[in-house]
Amino acid sequence: MIDISKLTQGKNLSEIDIQILEYIIKNIDKVLQMGVRKIAENNYTSAATVIRLAKKLGYTGFVDMYYNLLPLLNTMEKPKPEVMEDFPEMSSQDFFQYNTMEDITQFIERVLHLDQQYIFIYATGFSGITAEYLYKKLLVLGKKTVLASGMDSVGVFENNIDDIGALVVISKSGETQQVIDKLNAAREQKITTVSFTKETQNRVADLSDINFKISDNNKLDDRNMLPNIFFPKLLMLFEIIMKEYLVRLHKKE
Repeated sequence: MIDISKLTQGKNLSEIDIQILEYIIKNIDKVLQMGVRKIAENNYTSAATVIRLAKKLGYTGFVDMYYNLLPLLNTMEKPKPEVMEDFPEMSSQDFFQYNTMEDITQFIERVLHLDQQYIFIYATGFSGITAEYLYKKLLVLGKKTVLASGMDSVGVFENNIDDIGALVVISKSGETQQVIDKLNAAREQKITTVSFTKETQNRVADLSDINFKISDNNKLDDRNMLPNIFFPKLLMLFEIIMKEYLVRLHKKE
């Protein structure tokens, strides 16, 4: 319910006056057609009471009150939730400003539709945390998936390269050399490569068949010391992709 205290302050309104005013505000889209008599009838009072209310509020009559209240109510905004500094709200624009539905379609067709070959996920540092989330998400979906990080032997990738159908890498900077080495090796073997990086141009994105960009609000913070929602946005992007995959899967059933 809209707070009418600013409208009633200092007007010395009775309980029935406030009741009528709240009724008019609640039904502002139809009270003009209803007219004074019908408004009064619905509030168990007289037409004169409705007219007196308008004059108490400083208007010449009911119609004058209506045309003054209408724009006021139309421009009255609902209070917005407070947004914390460094943590802006997320919207679909955040994901589709740099990415397209075609990117998601390509990921679904070239990665999630793999049957016999493995999806190999690689990331280092903080990116490895989100890589593990994606890994477990794909396992739940029944996908053959391998997860590796900078701590693992190079052989984990090289010894299984014939069974890998897609390489998915995560690098916030897009310049992690270990990730770039994996992409180059995959490209030589004609393996589909997918990367998740920040939105600015970077080598990882350039080397990938499919690149998803996530806005990084602290691009120079290589050690990830400052508040940053890059990784939360990345997790949300994973969920958007998975939702689209499941929607399409159910349509085929």
